[in-house]
Amino acid sequence: MVRPRHVSIKDIARRAGVSHSTVSRALADSPLIADDTKERIRRLAREMEYSPSAIARGLVTQRTSTVGMVVTTIADPFIAEVVRGVEETALDHGYSVILCDCNAEPERELNCVQALREKRVDSIIVTSSRVGNLYVPLLEELAVPIVLINNQHDGHYVHSIRIDDVTGGYIAGSYLASLGHRDIAYIAGPAGTQSSRDRLEGLKRAMQECGREVSPAWIVPGDGRPEGGERSADQILRADTRPTAILCYNDMTAIGALRTLRSAGVRIPQDISVMGYDDIRFAAYVEPPLTTISQPKYTLGQRAFLLALNLVDHQDELADSILIPELVVRDSCGYCTEASEAS
Repeated sequence: MVRPRHVSIKDIARRAGVSHSTVSRALADSPLIADDTKERIRRLAREMEYSPSAIARGLVTQRTSTVGMVVTTIADPFIAEVVRGVEETALDHGYSVILCDCNAEPERELNCVQALREKRVDSIIVTSSRVGNLYVPLLEELAVPIVLINNQHDGHYVHSIRIDDVTGGYIAGSYLASLGHRDIAYIAGPAGTQSSRDRLEGLKRAMQECGREVSPAWIVPGDGRPEGGERSADQILRADTRPTAILCYNDMTAIGALRTLRSAGVRIPQDISVMGYDDIRFAAYVEPPLTTISQPKYTLGQRAFLLALNLVDHQDELADSILIPELVVRDSCGYCTEASEAS
């Protein structure tokens, strides 16, 4: 089978009776070319079914129209929705995305960033970075803009998009308090993650307004996965006293906790209320449907790509973008029966 020959800029120039550089400038919308000439050359390009070579275009513009993205794990529904926001926005701007999974390992994350740089991507987006501020001294060496989504390293990083997790934890705690809950447990996220600390901080602030503290005995380690949620809920049930509500680091943790509680005969929310964080798609379909704090996942991805694109265009005066999460009320939280009986 004979493949059709690729139409080149030289072919268009020959047909139009102009120089190769004139065609290149016309297709790039250069102000040096008259409008009627541009239109004639573009019409010829369409008629001849000209398709510009990304490689050739990159040699001229010094861009590849690709963005690298490093994620903790593509298996997380939260991450998948953020990736969708990046990919669809990138596509709208003529960009493609190269995805790398670092499995939440700091060394592997740095290796992924280095590998993407070697592929000459125009910019790199990193979700839930475990090395955060290490990129500040590396920026000059890497020579590629880097945008962090929900950086997990404490400190300031100028090119980042993040959720205000302290506010998210506060919203969660305030809602549970409005239902009469004063004894609230917290199943934490992976060790050392800034988002987990911030969500707990917000919960503590809400409890302090009620004149209560979050008991250290009810701050239980977790790992952000359903299996971790199962283990943590079991630890809570084996304690001498039980909380009336549990705030989980994320929805995946809450889904695991729900399973353990139901298996132990605990009624939700009559005996213990359970609250998640993220509002992944599965949250509405578990039993009972999960009350949670919604992160604007798609918007996180969308904003991250637009920031990355601005940095490629050398608009590097842009600062942090902080998004506010929202409460989503479903059926897994109810009024505290102990508070009702006391009144």
